[in-house]
Amino acid sequence: MTSPSPLSAHGRFAGQLAIVTGAASGLGRASALRLAEEGANVLAVDRNADALAELDLPSLCVDLSETGAPDAVVQRVREMGTSADILVNNAGLGDLKTLEETDDALMDLTLTVNLRSVLRLTRSMLPLLTTPGARIVNTSSIFGEIGFPRSTVYAVSKAALSQFTRQLAADLGPRGIRVNGVAPGVIETPSNSHFIHNDPWYRRHMVDTVPAGRVGQPPEIASVVAFLCSDDASYVAGHTIVVDGGWLVTKLVGHGE
Repeated sequence: MTSPSPLSAHGRFAGQLAIVTGAASGLGRASALRLAEEGANVLAVDRNADALAELDLPSLCVDLSETGAPDAVVQRVREMGTSADILVNNAGLGDLKTLEETDDALMDLTLTVNLRSVLRLTRSMLPLLTTPGARIVNTSSIFGEIGFPRSTVYAVSKAALSQFTRQLAADLGPRGIRVNGVAPGVIETPSNSHFIHNDPWYRRHMVDTVPAGRVGQPPEIASVVAFLCSDDASYVAGHTIVVDGGWLVTKLVGHGE
């Protein structure tokens, strides 16, 4: 790992240990790098070993859908310190499929990765989130906020994650742990680049209806994650912040086809 820059050594997260899942690419990578740039000691968790190696951060290669994954993360965290300050539950997957198009294998995998693994990892991490003002940030989606065609199981998993954020904030607030979420809109990442550039239906109903006139970029999500992890958000709890260029609030959504 490279030596921290003067900025990171004195950043707002200096001396804090942050765990970011799904950190090898896309939103997770941007969040891991942003927290590290601002001084955090970041543990990047992902199942892609090659992509993790490119981050130049402490890392753990593990598939969070596997039963033993939470224990592996906890063990690695204990090797890095006695407690943790920040947990960013970012790992997830999804596809544009109706319920009829979703077989049992994809249904189970989506619900496991997007919801069950988040609950299990968070539960395992709670004994380590003991520093005053510890924070948890969950990555949801605008699809979890409204009904939208061709995203049934994915949307259900993200809606449940947003409710988990609210519930956990109520449960953990008295312990001094702040829990919030972020709901990205159309953000260009390796996982959805194909839809953005090659799927006419997606472009017509998602990309072309963003009031901001463009798709978002991962650093724009990372900046909100960093805000929620910072003292600037000290009185924000139980909320999932929508970051979508105005897509959701104006409801410029077409149905059909």
